[in-house]
Amino acid sequence: MGEQEEKKVGSQPIYQIKSEYDVYVKMRDGVRLCVDVYRPAAEGRFPALLGMSAFGKTIQVRHWDKSINAEAGDPNYLVPRGYAHVVADVRGSCQSEGELHCIHSKQEQEDGYDLVEWIAQQPWCDGNVGMVGPSYYGLMQMLVAAQQPPHLKAIFAYDSPGDWYREGAYEGGILSDFFINVASKYPIRKFVPAVERENSPETLDRIIKERENDPEIKFNSRFLNILKNRWLNPVFFDLLMHPTDGPFYWERSPYTKYDKIKIPVYTGSGWYGYTITHLTGAFRNYAGVKGPKKMIISGPYFRGIDHPFALSWREYHDLLIRWYDYWLKGIDTKIMDEPPIKIFVMGVNQFRYENEWPLARTAWTKLYLRPMGRLSDQPETVMDEPHCFVQMPPRMTNVMQSLKYTSPPLAQPIEVTGPIALYLYASIDQEDTNWIAALKDVYPDGSTVELTRGWLKASHRALDPEKSKPWLPYHTHVNPEPVKPGKIYKYAIEIRPTSNVFGAGHCIQLEICNIDFPPPIYITERGAQTYHLACSKTVLHKIYCNEEYQSHLLLPIIPHTDPSQWITRRKTGEV
Repeated sequence: MGEQEEKKVGSQPIYQIKSEYDVYVKMRDGVRLCVDVYRPAAEGRFPALLGMSAFGKTIQVRHWDKSINAEAGDPNYLVPRGYAHVVADVRGSCQSEGELHCIHSKQEQEDGYDLVEWIAQQPWCDGNVGMVGPSYYGLMQMLVAAQQPPHLKAIFAYDSPGDWYREGAYEGGILSDFFINVASKYPIRKFVPAVERENSPETLDRIIKERENDPEIKFNSRFLNILKNRWLNPVFFDLLMHPTDGPFYWERSPYTKYDKIKIPVYTGSGWYGYTITHLTGAFRNYAGVKGPKKMIISGPYFRGIDHPFALSWREYHDLLIRWYDYWLKGIDTKIMDEPPIKIFVMGVNQFRYENEWPLARTAWTKLYLRPMGRLSDQPETVMDEPHCFVQMPPRMTNVMQSLKYTSPPLAQPIEVTGPIALYLYASIDQEDTNWIAALKDVYPDGSTVELTRGWLKASHRALDPEKSKPWLPYHTHVNPEPVKPGKIYKYAIEIRPTSNVFGAGHCIQLEICNIDFPPPIYITERGAQTYHLACSKTVLHKIYCNEEYQSHLLLPIIPHTDPSQWITRRKTGEV
């Protein structure tokens, strides 16, 4: 069999739109949420799609700039195809009443249940409800589905995190600045930080001072300012005050509720780049839910550079319609006849179908770190000196030091598709550091493309042996343990999944560092800013690669693919 072409079958635009703004819906505790309703201007009942977030429904839809993504979904696309579209402000935000108990709280999840059931009872709804939107909206889909509202029949949870702690707030146990900008944009009306409800005023004052005196926090002016003035960014304040995994994150993470999600789930994301927070969630959610499910992983958004095969959220609307036509309207769009997984393979820039993840035909391959910056399929057995680099903190330098390991030019193309792990035997001369590892494709002209990366705070090295797999180490992130300076430890580092064909003449490269500066580097009075909270001290890193300590990269090499799995795309951007 040769390549196959996808069949596009779905509802066509035949309806005009009727809009109702600022409708107030009473929740079970009497608090009223404000929603906008867009529905077909026709007699009859229609399935409905709900989107809810703290971003503000008015900005998301009514004042939407068509040049950007409206995460709530586009009613101009959805409603003409026979769907009601309801966009809600979560409690404590914009025009909705009540208090916001940090985003995605149990209270917010229960509100989602109540909104679904309210929608199902409206005279314009036929009782079949789905949900819509990526990121915040996608996570709310997973959490509301776990509440099991009777009329929620399916979800399309694109770009939904699966684990609040590991995928966004603290990647590898290292505080990320991802939410400091996103959360500052929430139009919050009334917010009560979770940490305030969890502690007495005296205890709260004490733990705030402890965080302020953390050497790493002390030299980050943005984070320190939020600790001292929580009203500036109350959501990020909650993240700062919860540095380890625990009930705060479990309440907001779909992975703790997979057994309660019974309805069909479509999940997905794009490869590493801007969406790395969501990428891991797509795989985690797909593996975790047990009902009917599908997943799509498209081209990446690299930091600062849009990949030509990266898709905007609106470009998924045709796929969303096919999904909901099948589950809410009973139209056989053939979507469930297709294999469950669809991935974009970089390097050849083409989609293909798969049936499982990781792929059953994976040849797990070790590439060993060798002297002279080599990456080899043979371990080092002669040289015994450690490989070293020294990194000063960002208040002293804006230069990143690293070690690079590069394979010889490839004689023939090699495909790497799947999860990746790095096993380092290493010592440091301080009590902690950040291990950051990046996988790159080096082109024959010397240019490089970073495909993916992983993080691990050295004090968070403890593994959960029951949840860990060789290609997917799982860290507990509960009780950090300082490193004993000079002692050699084994660090198992999860590197986010990827799919890339390294062409003939290309090289596979691994870069290891402990700091990540954004381009361009921004300098404050306290030093250079970083993507992740940097170490406060100068650290000497030693990586051991010898007969006893065989530091290596574990790669998922794909030896062959049936030609029938490749998909012929009608046009760029079509999914």
